Amino acid sequence: MTRRAAAACQRRECAGRYADAGGERYCDVCGRAPVVSPLGLLAAPPTRLTDRTAPATGTAATRLAAGRDRHAAGHGPARALPSVPASGGTGSGTGSGSARGRLGAGLVTVPDVPRPDPQAAVLDDPEVPERKRFCSRSDCGAPVGRARGGAAGTTEGFCAACGHPYSFVPKLRAGDVVHGQYEVAGCLAHGGLGWIYLAVDRAVSDRWVVLKGLLDTGDEEALAVAVSERRFLAEIEHANIVRIYNFVEHLDPATGSRDGYLVMEYVGGTSLKDLANARRTHRGRRDPLPVEQACAYGIEALEALGHLHSRQLLYCDFKVDNAIQQGDQLKLIDMGAVRRMDDEESPIYGTIGYQAPEVAALGPSVASDLYTVARTLAVLTFDFQGYTNVFADSLPDPEHIEVFRNHESFYRLLVRATDPDRDRRFGSADEMAAQLTGVLREAVALRSGTPRPALSQLFGPELRVVDTALPATADGGGSRFGARGRARRRAAWRAAAWLAGTADPGADAGPGLRPVDVPAAVLALPVPQVDPADPNAGFLAGLVAAAPAELAAALPSAPADSRELRLRALRAHLEDGDGSAAIEALAALDEEDGAGHLPGDWRLMWHRGLVTLATGDLKGAAAAFDTVYDTFPGEPAPKLALALCAAQLGQLDTADAYYRLVWATDRSFVSAAFGLARVRLEAGDLEGAVAALESVPETSIHYTAARIAAVRARLRRRAAHGARPAELRAAAEQVEHLADFGLDDRRREQLTTEVLGSALDWVLSGSHGARPDGGRTPPEQPVLLGSTLDERGLRFGLERSYRLLARMARRGEERIELVERANRFRPRTWV
Repeated sequence: MTRRAAAACQRRECAGRYADAGGERYCDVCGRAPVVSPLGLLAAPPTRLTDRTAPATGTAATRLAAGRDRHAAGHGPARALPSVPASGGTGSGTGSGSARGRLGAGLVTVPDVPRPDPQAAVLDDPEVPERKRFCSRSDCGAPVGRARGGAAGTTEGFCAACGHPYSFVPKLRAGDVVHGQYEVAGCLAHGGLGWIYLAVDRAVSDRWVVLKGLLDTGDEEALAVAVSERRFLAEIEHANIVRIYNFVEHLDPATGSRDGYLVMEYVGGTSLKDLANARRTHRGRRDPLPVEQACAYGIEALEALGHLHSRQLLYCDFKVDNAIQQGDQLKLIDMGAVRRMDDEESPIYGTIGYQAPEVAALGPSVASDLYTVARTLAVLTFDFQGYTNVFADSLPDPEHIEVFRNHESFYRLLVRATDPDRDRRFGSADEMAAQLTGVLREAVALRSGTPRPALSQLFGPELRVVDTALPATADGGGSRFGARGRARRRAAWRAAAWLAGTADPGADAGPGLRPVDVPAAVLALPVPQVDPADPNAGFLAGLVAAAPAELAAALPSAPADSRELRLRALRAHLEDGDGSAAIEALAALDEEDGAGHLPGDWRLMWHRGLVTLATGDLKGAAAAFDTVYDTFPGEPAPKLALALCAAQLGQLDTADAYYRLVWATDRSFVSAAFGLARVRLEAGDLEGAVAALESVPETSIHYTAARIAAVRARLRRRAAHGARPAELRAAAEQVEHLADFGLDDRRREQLTTEVLGSALDWVLSGSHGARPDGGRTPPEQPVLLGSTLDERGLRFGLERSYRLLARMARRGEERIELVERANRFRPRTWV
């Protein structure tokens, strides 16, 4: 029998190799088992001390942006700019003790977790597994209590590496009374710092409480941690954080020592770890949580962390083990790693796979707390094997992770929150929660088909919608009568363009919406909100709707020079059509930013995108907007800008994806519907274009324009085939609907000529026997907009409409052209 070679330990900083021990495999140096589980169970290593005096272990991996599709630009990875922190700086957060009423911010329903019988959670045989037994000294951490020579490991003894005593035996038993008040019911679990017991508070209404003891009563450092907890944790009151009631001591009759215990609120429910592990596929593997549910948990966790940060506290050890869902609420438990922000002496606790890579060298921070939330979201949403070793400080390639492929915004949020450079992560829990909520809105909208709009704190609304018109067909029976010559066709286009309110698209116009006016589309994009900390914020608020000439006169009188003032002047150059001046203004801002006078800011990057797009540098614009998307993945504005860039670059699939994402989430961005229809028409997806246009709600001022464009989109197909009759009928019904909706007579008659002209083309193509309803009407001759569906009836209908249009013409040349068209379509008669 061939002996299997010992594999190297998966942990990059460990030089050990795996060896068989009692039927299982453990590293002969660090004592840990391989991470890969045949069932995909979540099993994080225990919370450990971090030695700040030692260099950070391993090399922080760079973001896996190279594997991500840099959609519109085709460039390499772009790094997100540091954003302006929310009010209160890096320690800001929700300062009140309130929390959201339920999980999911009202966007998604998370199944309730019933409160179990507390006594049912008591362990029958409390024991620490051998693979989780390590020396508690921070400078040692060697495996202890392991099996040797066929003999089981001991639960008490001395570390063979350093001689420090260890004990994994519970000190309390059922029936023991601690501090004369708390009657022990039994052990619930063992945590990173000690055993956890269930008890009854006999002094306060027999309420259930939790006693958290020390893992090793001989460890003075662990005792100091508990004493530190007692000092400030009892003052924390938040609905998403477990309450600390008391800190008591208890005499151990066996050793004569006085052991310390935290008395905490009993949180009945299920941990995120157990919720995730309980989800199984039919093959028995772990079924990841839906991204919406994971986002709901993340938002609640950030609410709790934000409260701690507002009190200058850091949680340090957020993970799936330390959050419990009770009913429709999430609570953070295990406060053992919480520390003050200015504490530079206490030991740091964290968990491999969750802890930020810089903590060992730089210490914990708000950014490292947010890092743990992102890692937890990753663990919950896909089978993240290797997150404690191979991917201990990085994310897998998105091409291999389904949730990343389906939810790009979610992936970008995780990438920013886990950036190796902590200064490029989110500035506060509030900021990350706002972006995570935006990502949740997208995910819910895509899954449910119902928009989930919200006001942005960073961008204003869409200013206007440009390029909403679809050019009219060249003439009624264009495929036959247009053959009389180019001059006749162009005359017909001019008449149609006058009626439709569009420019002359020319004889060779394609079948889509008219070409985009890029400079106008640039200025129609949402405008970033003025930084409230800017000295000119109040002054610029009064110039939001000012014309370029008014701005030129007003800006010199600003109270002070500032970045926002210069950005507004840059935009004024764009509004005035002066691209050269805008480029010079951007270059001046870049030079001062590079010299250190102006901090890097996402608003500057956004304006760089505007200038480069307006002046024709499509790839440069896509790169700039892509960076803003990296920075704020929950905002629709960067996606709308990227869609515009992708459409101009001819990347129709990418443009379709971003337009669809924006439109599905928020129907106030009507330009996304027209952009979506434009790229789908160009790609030959007639049904998709019509669906996008007809999804514009009646409450929109662009509803009529969208329905007119939908009618014209239906008439674009010239070939006679089975789908043609249904399109004619649908177009006619829309014209009748628009007439009832208040469409003016002139545009109604113009649409009528287009529908009847397309029907005449269809009839003349040889489809005489077909009917526009596919044969579902009675045998009598079908009627289309008051005209029978044969050559004679359609010609009479076209003549009638063109004569009506001639009466409404405002210029003689137009009237003559329309009368000539009426005469050309009139059938031969005796009178």
